[in-house]
Amino acid sequence: MDPSTLIGFVISMVALLVFMVMEGADPTSLIFLPAIILVIVATFGAAMSGQTMSDLGKMGGWFKLALMPAKVPAAAEQIQTLVSLAEKARKEGLLALEAQVKAIEDPFLKRGLQMGIDGTDPEELRAVLESEIAAKKAEDKVAAKFMTTMGGYAPTIGIVGCIVGLMNVMGSLSDPEALGPMIAAAFVATLWGVMAANFWFLPMGAKILRVSELQAAQMELLVEGIAEIQAGTSPRAVRLKLSALIPPSEAAKEAA
Repeated sequence: MDPSTLIGFVISMVALLVFMVMEGADPTSLIFLPAIILVIVATFGAAMSGQTMSDLGKMGGWFKLALMPAKVPAAAEQIQTLVSLAEKARKEGLLALEAQVKAIEDPFLKRGLQMGIDGTDPEELRAVLESEIAAKKAEDKVAAKFMTTMGGYAPTIGIVGCIVGLMNVMGSLSDPEALGPMIAAAFVATLWGVMAANFWFLPMGAKILRVSELQAAQMELLVEGIAEIQAGTSPRAVRLKLSALIPPSEAAKEAA
């Protein structure tokens, strides 16, 4: 699991609480249940209304992808795996990889190698794998858009809560002593809306897109490696070609 999103949430909340304490505000004033319910539930409902019924079953996975995405293996590890497979295929032929393929955990790599072993045409194999990458990126984009949509709705819904609170204030003008706390409570809804959007929902959308980019880059690396193994390219050439596809920082790690 990649915990960076959860760590970022904690840092953001701590910064807000420290600011409130330094300003002399009471951090417990944030715990205002009506505002929390309105912003979180209404924001989710508004964003959900823009999705299809088939999307509802995927939302749990979307939140999991944003909060607890699977860790993306280092490119150097993937390259080493592909080079090892290329060595065996070069010496013993593609059919010799049959036993090793069964032990591979990555389903994408496993499918690609199995297609190569089964004698699938190289162009067809590449087309199938690239279509799978495109489909995954499209699905991840829908998940990220849902999160950013929530980030767009939350501040406005917070303002709705503030307006409702101020309406309540206007009905209590005969009690001056109660106006201060009531006005403060009204503005808590606005704070929750802005906070939820910028501390949680928008970063979650950005995280999904970043993880999607990393996973797609990894899958593209595997496609190139599978194609080179199928073509019978030498292990040294496979390493050089694949290393050229990764960022310099990752290439430096591999060289070390």
